Amino acid sequence: MTEPDPDRTAKSNGGTAVPTESVSAALAAVETDGLAGYNYAYLDEHTKREVRRSMLKAVAIPGHQVPYASRPMPLARGWGTGGIQASLSILGPTDTFKVIDQGADESVNAANIRRLAENTANVPTTTDTTEADLIQSRHRIPEEVLTAEQRLVLQVPITDALRKVDPSDTANRRRHAHKNYGKMWVHLYENVVEYGEINIASRYPTLVAGRYLMDPSPIPRWDVPKLDDADHLTVLAAGREARIYAVPPHTSVEPLAFEDREFTVERFPEEACHACGSTDTYLVEVSEESEPEHGDDTDGFETRYACNDSSFCAKRRETPTLSKAHHLDREAVDWGPTMPDTGGDEP
Repeated sequence: MTEPDPDRTAKSNGGTAVPTESVSAALAAVETDGLAGYNYAYLDEHTKREVRRSMLKAVAIPGHQVPYASRPMPLARGWGTGGIQASLSILGPTDTFKVIDQGADESVNAANIRRLAENTANVPTTTDTTEADLIQSRHRIPEEVLTAEQRLVLQVPITDALRKVDPSDTANRRRHAHKNYGKMWVHLYENVVEYGEINIASRYPTLVAGRYLMDPSPIPRWDVPKLDDADHLTVLAAGREARIYAVPPHTSVEPLAFEDREFTVERFPEEACHACGSTDTYLVEVSEESEPEHGDDTDGFETRYACNDSSFCAKRRETPTLSKAHHLDREAVDWGPTMPDTGGDEP
């Protein structure tokens, strides 16, 4: 029996010999051909047409959850599969794509989604909100004002706001059909009794177009006013639950609240971003290692505040007085809790 050439075969833990030429050829094909074998924007055309039809229904009935056949994606469910399907279905060859993960452009999830679009649709990507035609976001809406030419896709883990008060989807669908949201009002009342105010950190229940109660995805309360009468289209997609709903441009989005307990956003009294000095953006706490004092060798950490929108924070570091509407012709724009150049009240 002829002995195999050790230079042309390889064994793995005593297993079957594999010709190294075929392995090398396969690796070379991956590096050179990339994803050329996939359809444009990864999804097949039938799937994209179905997703777009569901989006049209969602736009026609603002806030209503429209079912669709969610497809397997090259990442685990719960990591934005619904948002990716929605984005890839409406992503065109001339679009510029931006992906945000909780305000950051360079997180692993955002980078991988952006790379998938680059490889399968060959579209340019950006971290600048004003340059993007399509923005996919996880749990945040950008600080800069979105325009009518832009589309926002929000990833959604839980589609129904009523699930906070009743886990039964069947019962909740009946409530939506009859616009019976009394149980949610009771939940808000109990929240006020316990905390003195409505203390819901994210997924704040909102009424869309005066009809359907909507879960706006886990965006902070700070971002909820940005959906009201906005110029842009917002699409919310959930892959695990196979549901799509939308907020069309110039649609009323009203957070539920009582007359004597009005809706409030997060408050950061006397705090500012330690990097750019902003006081009119959504801030998050960051812990950084502090310098030892008076010869103390023990390691310590200090908590500081920073802008959650990393892209806008970088612009503010260069131009501290930059307005959130700097890219628009009109000056006064109602976008979010405050605007730096319109004299809005501080939250």
